[in-house]
Amino acid sequence: MILCIETATPVCSVALCESDRIVSIRESHENKSHASLLTVFILDILKEKGISASQLEAVAVSKGPGSYTGLRIGVSTAKGIAYGSGIPLIAIETTMSMFQGMKHMAELKGDISGETLFCPMIDARRMEVFNCIFDAGGKMTKPVSAEVIDEESFTDIPDNVRIIFAGDGSSKCRNILKRGNFIFYDDFVISAGFMAAPASVSFKYGKFEDVAYFEPFYLKDFITSKPRNSILG
Repeated sequence: MILCIETATPVCSVALCESDRIVSIRESHENKSHASLLTVFILDILKEKGISASQLEAVAVSKGPGSYTGLRIGVSTAKGIAYGSGIPLIAIETTMSMFQGMKHMAELKGDISGETLFCPMIDARRMEVFNCIFDAGGKMTKPVSAEVIDEESFTDIPDNVRIIFAGDGSSKCRNILKRGNFIFYDDFVISAGFMAAPASVSFKYGKFEDVAYFEPFYLKDFITSKPRNSILG
């Protein structure tokens, strides 16, 4: 079984997966809950199944892009488990994980007909989002980038091609992107469970990370804001 950790957005999610099947899952949508809940969720799942971390086949973590703080917490926790238990570390790009969930939702809704594209969007503050585009087969047709969305965004997508947007960055783009072939999944929520299939493939082919040197995929440099008032005067 593979322990999957998702902390790239405000959602704190942990899933225990076997092949592409979710065995157990714990999630919180409360903002800034990663530090307080992540290890609690992990211990809870392991206790529920009566196993130790060393009995896992691997630990998988969402590597970004996304929240700087969330990624640091998730990756450092995953690295600690991998190193301490002597199991492989798997890193899954956050947008790939989101695509898995988006496609499953589209299949349930019957939204896949003809050529359909998927655009995961992660909030990057103001009108900027981390995004990319996948085709229905999971091939990335537009690489991950940080973009400021405006009325001209995605105008290269033909009118006969349906494109589905989802993620915590998509809601702020709904009132700007108004073409008829644009579909928004407002009820989509990222989950560690979406990592099950790609993590299983990575494990099968031995695509592991170096625990000592692996770092999250931030995409953008972390910039701190300057405080208005300094306690030093």
